Amino acid sequence: MPVMNFRAAKFSVSAPSLKHCPDDIGAEIAFVGRSNAGKSSAINSLTGIKGLARTSKTPGRTQHINFFTIEPHKKLVDLPGYGFAKVSKEIKRKWDHHLMEYLRFRKCLIGLVLMVDIRHIMLDYDKEMLIWAKSVSLPVHILLTKSDKLSRMKCKETQFNVDQQLQLMDPEGIIFSSQVFSARKKIGAEVLQRILSLWFDDLSDDI
Repeated sequence: MPVMNFRAAKFSVSAPSLKHCPDDIGAEIAFVGRSNAGKSSAINSLTGIKGLARTSKTPGRTQHINFFTIEPHKKLVDLPGYGFAKVSKEIKRKWDHHLMEYLRFRKCLIGLVLMVDIRHIMLDYDKEMLIWAKSVSLPVHILLTKSDKLSRMKCKETQFNVDQQLQLMDPEGIIFSSQVFSARKKIGAEVLQRILSLWFDDLSDDI
């Protein structure tokens, strides 16, 4: 199967809430995870376009729902991070509300890329996201990010442990999958491109 041209991605719009999002048509794959998990860096690595998604050393920089168009009616979405962020409780509560509003009501959402720091796997927020996704049969591909911080052997061991936990939650192996990833060392971008191309291709007949 041919891989999509992710280098064609262009910034579309930054929406502060669901009602400001583009028309709910086509297919969208959203990047979600803790505030310091590296969502924006992963999008830049996937597309090969430095600076497409804004990155920051300050966790919680992504405050809006950011859309990137790859092809007509096919988009990537950078969602606000959950969990740790150096913001007030009121702002954090607002972010969490807009995040869950998008996830629950966005009809063209076809899958999630869940960012998990390979050094801090399967924390409560991540497990809750997986449980919710399973309840609505939404595919989730887990990126075990920042793999350059660990040895290759430790990365394999960690992924094995993650896959065992995923198998307990998804015995058929239909909803969840995982891979090791590092935006800094350019590890895993081609694998991610193939998986997301397959997701988009499966929906092409319906778009």
